[in-house]
Amino acid sequence: MAEQPVRKAQPGFRWEAVDLLAYKAEGEAPFKDVTRQRLFASAALGCELRYFEVAAGGHSTLERHAHEHAVMVLRGRGGCLVGERVTEVGPHDLVHIPAWHWHQFRATAGESLGFLCMVNAERDRPQLPSAAEWAALRADPRIADFIRG
Repeated sequence: MAEQPVRKAQPGFRWEAVDLLAYKAEGEAPFKDVTRQRLFASAALGCELRYFEVAAGGHSTLERHAHEHAVMVLRGRGGCLVGERVTEVGPHDLVHIPAWHWHQFRATAGESLGFLCMVNAERDRPQLPSAAEWAALRADPRIADFIRG
């Protein structure tokens, strides 16, 4: 990412001098049709601002970790799991993901879901659910219907 004071917006929720990256390495964790862009990374601020896009019908990884997320949906519609709550989300909705809460985003079948995500610049690696944790999550029918992985 180039160190430019202004990086102009481009069509399709892209920005000048910002690489379109894979969400995660294939086989590292279950997900479907997600990309990411690192918009800002600041040691002085201690955070990163990223843009994720989940293609229609896609989903992020079901995971948890020690760091928090602050999310703002920019476009599209979908749903998110945070802890034990499944909620529909759309443009300009804000999502706070506390530390150690299971979370996952899904795009609706008909449109992509794009969102900004702010996290600590220094952060831990995500944890995937164990077989017992999957079973506990699936004990709630609403969560079982939502989660993918």
